[in-house]
Amino acid sequence: MASLLLKNAEVVLTMDDARREIPYGGVFIRDGVIEAVGATAELPATADETIDLAGHVLMPGLINTHHHMYQSLTRALPAAQDAELFDWLSALYPVWAGLTPEMLHVSALTAMAELILSGCTTSSDHLYIYPGACRLDDTIEAAAAIGMRFTASRGSMSVGRSQGGLPPDHVVEREEAILRDTRRLVEQYHDASRHSMLQIAVAPCSPFSVSRALMRESAALARSYGVRLHTHLAENVKDVAYSREQFGMTPAEYAESLGWTGPDVWHAHCVQLDAPGIARFAHSGTGVAHCPCSNMRLASGIAPIPQMLAAGVPVGLGVDGSASNDGAHLLGEARQAMLLARVGHGPAALSARQALEIATRGGARVLGRDDIGALAAGMSADCVAFPLDGPGMAGGAVHDPVASLVFCTPPAARWSVIGGRVVVREGQIATLDLPRVLERHNRLARDLARAA
Repeated sequence: MASLLLKNAEVVLTMDDARREIPYGGVFIRDGVIEAVGATAELPATADETIDLAGHVLMPGLINTHHHMYQSLTRALPAAQDAELFDWLSALYPVWAGLTPEMLHVSALTAMAELILSGCTTSSDHLYIYPGACRLDDTIEAAAAIGMRFTASRGSMSVGRSQGGLPPDHVVEREEAILRDTRRLVEQYHDASRHSMLQIAVAPCSPFSVSRALMRESAALARSYGVRLHTHLAENVKDVAYSREQFGMTPAEYAESLGWTGPDVWHAHCVQLDAPGIARFAHSGTGVAHCPCSNMRLASGIAPIPQMLAAGVPVGLGVDGSASNDGAHLLGEARQAMLLARVGHGPAALSARQALEIATRGGARVLGRDDIGALAAGMSADCVAFPLDGPGMAGGAVHDPVASLVFCTPPAARWSVIGGRVVVREGQIATLDLPRVLERHNRLARDLARAA
C-alpha cells in the first residue's frame, strides 16, 4: 500500500472533534486514508513519499457545496453584468442553449482546476441545462480526469415561459426524460461507499423552473436510491414573491409541502429564508449552501447565516456559478462569508475559524459525508497546504496563521492531496495540462458567445 508523509507544518488545523491545532505537525497517509495526525516527531519517520511543509498551514481540503461549472464559459458577459437574478438568467438562458458536450467537459476541467488551486478537494456541481447531446457524464469524466472528489447533481428544468416558468421553452426537458436519465446516472455512477470519489444527487433547478409533480417525483426517486436532494431556494425577494404568488406559501413552506426538507436535502442560497423557515430547517436537519459572492454580485441580499448556525441548521459554503460570482476561489469565499456576515450582523457575527469550519466540516455535513472535512485517523486523505511566506500573509502569519488565511489576502494552495494522491505540487496542477485546457476553454467561450 502506498504511503505519504506530510510533515513539519507550521500548524495543522485538524477540524477534528476537539478542533485541535497542532504546531509543527503533520499527517501520515496510507492507501488514500489518514492513518495518523499529530506532531511530526510522533508520526512515522519514513514513507513512500515525504513532503516537508515547513512554513505552511496544513488543513482539511475545502468543500464546495454549490456550483454551476459550465458558467465559466460566460463570465462577465456585458449583457448580464448589472442584473439581479431573474434578469441575469433571462439574459443568459439563450447563450447557454448553445452548449455542447465538449464545452461542458472543458468548462468543468477549468472550474475544477480553479477550485483545487484555491484549496478545494471536494465539489458538487449543479448542471440543469442539457442542449443537444449534452449529458452529466461530460462533467463526471472531467472529475475523474483531474482527480477531484465529486458530487454530480442531475439538475433539470421542465416549466418554460409558456407554462408560467422563467426559462424559455426551448431549454426545458420533458419530465419523463428527466426522471429516466436521473435513474440511469444513479445506477451507473453513484458510489455510496466510504471514501467514495463520485456520488450523484437529484436536483430539479428551482421553484420557478420545475413543476410540483417533478419536485415530488424527484424526491421519491432520490429516496428510493438513498441519494441526496438539491435545489435553489429563497435566493432573492423576487424568488419569494414568485413562491407566494404561484403557490400561496413561503419558499420554506413550499419545500416542506413537497417533501423537500430533511437531513438528505440541501438548498442553495436561502438568502431570504425567514425565521420560521430557519426553524423548519433546523428541526428537520435540512442543509444550506451559502454563496456570499454570488449573493452580493446579484444583489440578492445578506443571508442570515449567524441565525442559521445558532439554530443548528447545517451550513456549507458554495462558490455558485462562474457567471454569477465570477470566481471560484473557495478560500476567498470563506473570507467573503466572514465579511458579509459582519456587514449584516455585526463585527463578531462570524469568526475566521467559524468560516473555515463552514468550508470544511459544514460542507461535509451538507453533502452527507462523514469521511471528509477533518484530519483524523480513518478519514479520507484530503489535505491542503497554504504557504505563509507571501507578502499577503506577512505580519498576520506571525500572530495567527490560521486566522490569517481568512483575514488576509487568500493564498493559493501550494500542495493538495485528494484521496492520498498529490494533485497540486508546488502550486501547479499535477494531473492536467492546464495551459492547454485554458486555451481550449477560451476558444469555446468565444464560440458560445458568437453563436448566441
